[in-house]
Amino acid sequence: SASPPDDAAARIAAGHIIVTATRIPTPVEEVLAPVIVIDRDTIERSVAGDAADLLRFHAGLDLARNGGPGQTTAVFIRGAESNHTLVLVDGVRINPGTIGLSALQNIPPSLIERIEVVKGPRSALYGTDAIGGVINVITRRGAREGWSAEVGYGDYDTRQASVNGGVTAGPAEFDLGVSWLDSDGFPTRTTDDTDRGFDNLSVNAQIAADVGPGRVALRHWRAEGTSEYSDFFLTPVDQDFETATTTAELSMPLGTALQARVSASHFEDDIAQNQSPDYLRTRRDSGDIQFDWVRSKAQTFGGGAMFASETAQSESFGERMRADTDTLNLYVQDRIVAGPHRALLALGYTDHETAGEEFTWNAEYGYAIGGRTLLYGLAGTGFRAPDATDRYGFGGNPELEAEHSRNYEFGMRHRLNPRHSLSLAAFRNDIDDLIEFVTLSFDPFAGENRNVDEARIEGIEAVYEYEAAPWRARIEATFQDPENRTTGAQLLRRSQESLTVAVTRTLGPLELGLDLLAVGEREDFGVPEPV
Repeated sequence: SASPPDDAAARIAAGHIIVTATRIPTPVEEVLAPVIVIDRDTIERSVAGDAADLLRFHAGLDLARNGGPGQTTAVFIRGAESNHTLVLVDGVRINPGTIGLSALQNIPPSLIERIEVVKGPRSALYGTDAIGGVINVITRRGAREGWSAEVGYGDYDTRQASVNGGVTAGPAEFDLGVSWLDSDGFPTRTTDDTDRGFDNLSVNAQIAADVGPGRVALRHWRAEGTSEYSDFFLTPVDQDFETATTTAELSMPLGTALQARVSASHFEDDIAQNQSPDYLRTRRDSGDIQFDWVRSKAQTFGGGAMFASETAQSESFGERMRADTDTLNLYVQDRIVAGPHRALLALGYTDHETAGEEFTWNAEYGYAIGGRTLLYGLAGTGFRAPDATDRYGFGGNPELEAEHSRNYEFGMRHRLNPRHSLSLAAFRNDIDDLIEFVTLSFDPFAGENRNVDEARIEGIEAVYEYEAAPWRARIEATFQDPENRTTGAQLLRRSQESLTVAVTRTLGPLELGLDLLAVGEREDFGVPEPV
């Protein structure tokens, strides 16, 4: 998993350490990959309704939502496909094994301590899906914060309430968070006038204790409820959902320089239609062992192994599908910080039961100038193995190969003075063997999935930040060219330009804020051509 050992929790909460980019707690100034950290203070200032809303005011993240609260939400990181984003909750993968997206819309902000986003490939460390980037949602630990409660009411007859807290007893702690939301919503289609609602009950709990020099923890997160929408024929329908993760973890120092972490996790993802027998179901059991060796102050060496056994099932219009898939991931990485030099090399091997063997890597180098400027260059590869629906669902093709990417980035981060900072980055991501449904005749429902498309996303990002009490400001801008190299068209649901502005001012016990988002045109869907 990519959750932190407990001795790093205080520094992480202070915003000095992140975990997701390297799988170990790392000072943010030493991380070369572009990262976004949305901390608890930012979450409390926001008026976000779910985890996806917290992401939308950041450069390089395109969101597409099919309606109001609880509706399916897609996240595109730097123009990559929505299923090219690996999503974790406390380090546990929640990407379903069937068709569909990770349920970010079902994670309430009241249960989130922070969100870490890493842009760019991380398949060397995490395996499949990490082409565009990784999103890691870390849940709250109430025993460290004390008890708190919220109630709210808003548009569309939206009602919500939450409580968070915990207790400690010697070396042990118990954390609990509960969140409830119910909304009448609004129509999910522009040609419809029927409100479609959403209800969600989420729970987060942890029991953790120090045992000798080590620490053990048992964590559970669950979201369940009902989401209403209108189908293609504008018929009101609804579905029940349930997503949950359960993890047992042991972290233990082995001597003065070696740290070991072992975890076992279980993931469940269920969607059941209430007007038909259609359903989607994923069950995934995984084990993870990780070793981190601090060889010196300048060098940290790490390695690990992950095994996952997944069962994916579905029924759609009377057609049933089931696929059992085992995956083994191995990785090693070496991180160096010596004087002005920053470097990271990571190598990954994946043995996917149906997609075969994949070798991936990341190579990163940075050079600090005068303590205020960092120049860096990044390169890496990623892949996405076809999911069970790609292989055995509608248009299924068991012979599909994995999708592959090659990513390059060059950038500069500069602190003008203690108040002002600026970063610039240019990136390019080439993605081959994209899986698309190909019609084989003029019947749009006759065809199969094939590795036929190629994409190239080139772009630049700029971020400016200002902080001097009582003012804070952040401006982020992205210009990119997300191109389907096969057709020459702009990739669907991705914009070429976006601009976000966030300004806050503290007035004694009060804080005023303004967030603005401007996004260029995006085509929502296209019509495939027969071949």
